[in-house]
Amino acid sequence: MDLVIEPGSFIVVRGRSGVGKTTLAKIVSLLLRPDSGRIYFRGEDITNKNDSYWSWIRLKYIGYIDQFFKLIPTFTILENVELPLALLGIDKNTRRNKALKLLSELGLKDKAHSYPSELSGGQRQRVAIARALIKDPILIVGDEPLSNLDEETSSIVLNIFRKIAREKNAGILLTTTDLYYEYNTNRDLILVNNKLVMR
Repeated sequence: MDLVIEPGSFIVVRGRSGVGKTTLAKIVSLLLRPDSGRIYFRGEDITNKNDSYWSWIRLKYIGYIDQFFKLIPTFTILENVELPLALLGIDKNTRRNKALKLLSELGLKDKAHSYPSELSGGQRQRVAIARALIKDPILIVGDEPLSNLDEETSSIVLNIFRKIAREKNAGILLTTTDLYYEYNTNRDLILVNNKLVMR
């Protein structure tokens, strides 16, 4: 099955640990090159484009949420969230206000000037989510982004994702080891033996 992520779609890919969900998420996010097949982005075949071109697309258009957070330990939470906009050349006041708004939505505004080491795993996961969302990407890929969150926070984050898909027409792909939770997405897939099948 080809994986097609349309604007405004919300897709979940389920699978047990070790089946290749992280590899899939990184290929979709242009962090890994596939061994075979083609990658199209906004209708363009970019499979053989160079690394610089892939990096530019990632920075401008893709928000990736790593299951291990990948926060910069010497940056405050606010600085971590602001970073994508700083790299895009957005002025300090604009990016700071946007970062604070996102942190507030995720219940972390009071942690803005803390450092990653001072936060719990669930809090750091929310910071990683905010960092991925801040540049209004047209594609959001989360590699088990809810794994460190409690049920209430997971519900808040999922509602944010649904709102982004609906109002900003962004495509969203989430991976999870949870084979039973109902995500209420457009498509619910399972990765088995390196193949995607409908749940």
